[in-house]
Amino acid sequence: MSTFTIHNFGCRATQADAASIRRSFLARGYSLAETESIADLVVLNTCTVTAAADAEARDAIRRIHRQNPGARIVVTGCYAQRAPEELAAIDGVAWVIGNSHQTEIPSLVDGRSLVSIAGLAQHGSLPAQIVREEMGAAKDLEVVQPEDIPGERTRPTLKIQDGCNHRCAYCVIPFVRGRSRSLSPDRVLFDVARLVESGAREIVLSGIDLGSYGRELNPRTSLYDLIQRILNESAIERLRLSSIEPMDVTQDFVDLVASTERIAPHFHMPLQSGSDRVLHSMHRWYRAAHYARRVEIIHNRLPHAAIGADMIAGFPGETEEEHRAAMDFIEGLPLAYLHVFSFSARGGTEAEKLTDTVDDSVIHRRARELRVLGEVKAKVFRASQKGRTLRVLTLDRKNRDWTPAISGNFLKVKLAGLRPRNCWMDIIFDESDAALMPLHVEP
Repeated sequence: MSTFTIHNFGCRATQADAASIRRSFLARGYSLAETESIADLVVLNTCTVTAAADAEARDAIRRIHRQNPGARIVVTGCYAQRAPEELAAIDGVAWVIGNSHQTEIPSLVDGRSLVSIAGLAQHGSLPAQIVREEMGAAKDLEVVQPEDIPGERTRPTLKIQDGCNHRCAYCVIPFVRGRSRSLSPDRVLFDVARLVESGAREIVLSGIDLGSYGRELNPRTSLYDLIQRILNESAIERLRLSSIEPMDVTQDFVDLVASTERIAPHFHMPLQSGSDRVLHSMHRWYRAAHYARRVEIIHNRLPHAAIGADMIAGFPGETEEEHRAAMDFIEGLPLAYLHVFSFSARGGTEAEKLTDTVDDSVIHRRARELRVLGEVKAKVFRASQKGRTLRVLTLDRKNRDWTPAISGNFLKVKLAGLRPRNCWMDIIFDESDAALMPLHVEP
């Protein structure tokens, strides 16, 4: 029996893709290896949002090939879709399979015998096979089975939307994921019900542009309508949204989240810049005041909600004054955390053509300053929750002498002692790193 592992990079959408690939291999009779060093086949599901993400994937390929030269290495995901020849040239890579053919990976790799790959790929005499087509005419969103609870993540990810119709100047994702497309509401409800039957208590709804869910379907629908159906027609105990664009966070949407404890009070809204001029140059469709208004709507209705933001440091043309203004802008917002990215030009994007680039050393320094500010915001948010009773869900222990758990508003906590995973517990939150004692356990 052949064995495999999957090394995943990137966002919640890639995690959902990896879960589907894993299920497909298991269905074909493969078994999951404990480590990459002993697997017959290693799948790397890549991200390509930054140059650093590309470098991380290349380093992983070389490390795996050194440790396990006989393994078939299959590279898929967004990097594989964007630059397949670049990956195919790395020693040890047997297949490069783009997002366009990701659901076919098990059948494709079975087309080459394990013996031939293991015997020849390590000597460089068997060229990597590339399977890829342009995503511009992407088919409807593939219907794939989401992950089950046993042996999988405690909080399964259900990808309900893929692709993006926007053309932000810095972003390569529309080119590697294709146009926006959605699963039908009935299919989503079917998958939610199956996950609940498998034991899921929290499900994370994910997508590349989640707020655009359902706009291309016939009849047209919306994320708001879908969530209402899930609440009315399923027994899921908590839903969480992976990320949503600020202009999709309306008063009605926030009111829906506030109306029930079954939706996590957690909004991850990409900001990218606090400068209106830079936002215009990025082709973002809002300005700083619009973003601030969305944060205000959330904070007024849900004062303890976690609000997170993405930021890009050093976009071409960003001045020191604009960077400082962005820092001041973020300082004034009740954000719970920041995800900071150093700008790197992506091939095929409009930003790649811009000539007023920022020096790398300046980009890295600005990114460090934003990360420090993000740490301050996280500390302030955690302090604001001290003494509150929070309902948390226990996660996998991973051989620790304490149990990790997560609250609805995205606070990570340590529970004293070893607790079963996937259980609700009520705790009084302490902002320190000391392990907490639950008030009671709900099996």
